[in-house]
Amino acid sequence: MLLLDLKEDRIVDANAAACAFLGYDKDLLLGLKITTLHPEQLPGIIVFTQAVLSQGSYRTRSLTPRHAAGQELRVEYAGSIVPQGEAPLILLSISDLDERQRREVDAAAADYMRAGIDGWKQADRVFQDIERENQLILSAAGEGIYGVNAEGKTTFFNPAAERILGWSAVELVGRDIHSIVHHTHHDGRHYQNEDCPIYAAFRDGAIHNVVDEVFWHKNGTPIWVEYTSTPIRDRNVVVGAVVVFRDVSQRREADEQLRIALTEVDRLRERLELENAYLQEEIKIETNARGIIGRSDAIQNILRQVSLVAPTDASVLITGESGTGKELIARAIHEASNRQDRPLIRVNCAAIPRELFESEFFGHAKGAFTGALRDRIGRFGLASGGTLFLDEVGEIPLELQGKLLRVLQEGHFERVGEERTRSVDVRVIAATNRDLKREVQQGRFREDLYFRLNVFPIESIPLRDRREDIPLLAQHFLMADGKASKANLRLLESDVRKLSRYDWPGNVRELQNVIERASILSRKGRLWIDLPDSPLQSVRPVETHPMALAPIMTDSELRAQEKANILAALKAANGKVSGAGGAAELLGIKPTTLASRVKTLRIDAKRISR
Repeated sequence: MLLLDLKEDRIVDANAAACAFLGYDKDLLLGLKITTLHPEQLPGIIVFTQAVLSQGSYRTRSLTPRHAAGQELRVEYAGSIVPQGEAPLILLSISDLDERQRREVDAAAADYMRAGIDGWKQADRVFQDIERENQLILSAAGEGIYGVNAEGKTTFFNPAAERILGWSAVELVGRDIHSIVHHTHHDGRHYQNEDCPIYAAFRDGAIHNVVDEVFWHKNGTPIWVEYTSTPIRDRNVVVGAVVVFRDVSQRREADEQLRIALTEVDRLRERLELENAYLQEEIKIETNARGIIGRSDAIQNILRQVSLVAPTDASVLITGESGTGKELIARAIHEASNRQDRPLIRVNCAAIPRELFESEFFGHAKGAFTGALRDRIGRFGLASGGTLFLDEVGEIPLELQGKLLRVLQEGHFERVGEERTRSVDVRVIAATNRDLKREVQQGRFREDLYFRLNVFPIESIPLRDRREDIPLLAQHFLMADGKASKANLRLLESDVRKLSRYDWPGNVRELQNVIERASILSRKGRLWIDLPDSPLQSVRPVETHPMALAPIMTDSELRAQEKANILAALKAANGKVSGAGGAAELLGIKPTTLASRVKTLRIDAKRISR
């Protein structure tokens, strides 16, 4: 008991039990302020004392006096008035609630003792019912649940945990569960006990949530789980933890598949963007000629070769002089192939700097070299599933030809700055105006690469050897120019004769430029054909009287006359085509031009002698 003076806010008397309970000597307790004994509880003290003064007596459990050692005490106060002049005192009786609870437990135990065996059986049934309910709850739970004590030993293991991990409760209860199901990270690194979040709950008393770890199944396979470790307390002392976990392997696999799918979508989107950029670039440089135009035997032969090789995946090597339409042949092969729905990717090998060849062909990873600010898909990657056209293939540096050969043979390559090997499915068409056989002999081109490219050779015939196609081509280029059609420009017979007499060293490309220039220079609907002074010398004019008209010959007669003229020159040169005294010198034309015409006219120069 304490005697309180509210006016002075102090304790004026205390019995021995109060001093022992509060931990103070009586001399120290007397004179102690009531508010000092109840720090930060002034509002509660006011409410309690006012209730005592107004009602005469009052009880409360809301106030918690502070022991001399510092801990708060659970008490019940009973206050009553002690009259004393104008300022009555309050007699405060203190009951220790913890002690009262212990007495009640002891009293209940004594009752059970007096009840004998029947009472014990009744209590046992109560505990059995509680245990059965707890087991039913644990068994019905769909998540794995197990408990561990402060030493890390398993105390219980529910059926869901048995099903997920393959271990039975009998095998694990009483054993160190971390060393059995949680001993190793997914990558094989050892998982130390002190690093385990489950055991950490014993040390810090906090709840630990983990979303990305593995428990190990009895058969040795990892089970991806997310779990919560909650500490168990007994009288404010952590005595263990309960772990609730779920198998998230399927969800993780689905997330991984989604990540892979999104990565593939990003890759395809990037590739589509690059393809679109590439096609936009191609549109800018693409010529007006979308197909192969001509009715000469040479063109018909090329078209037959295209129809034969297009359905296959064989490599094609197109040879011929510049400007003869090698790219048109490549496009015709692609458009007639099974790859026509995929792009035809064109690479001008002569326009790529030597140091960028590998990056241009195979791509590079971000940071592979100075200026590589992002990943780049090379031409092979862009052409995957389609056709890659290597224009001027003879310009590829010798040191890179081996890498190109490997891709053609194995279908694999690596980007610059990347170790990952990628697969590619590409049909290759190559073109060159060089004599690759001679390049191989001189060591400037790999022989194995030459044979790999030259599976199906096609020769693009120069324009001077198919003169019958000149009118068709000229008319096509003239009509393709919108300005020319608006100005009602047309080719006259004299224009055709003038174009046919020219030797066309620049081939079809030169013809296109001449027609475009003629339309620009046209006046009053009349084309102005501007050609260099280099008339065809292989067909020499027949000497006639100045006033006589030249005889008109058919195309077959012209070809027969040209063949006879070439035969005469070959006989005069004893079958020799080039060099001093050769047929080409006698005819005043280049040896390559003569060789092309000999082939076109089916002349066997080897059998000709004086």
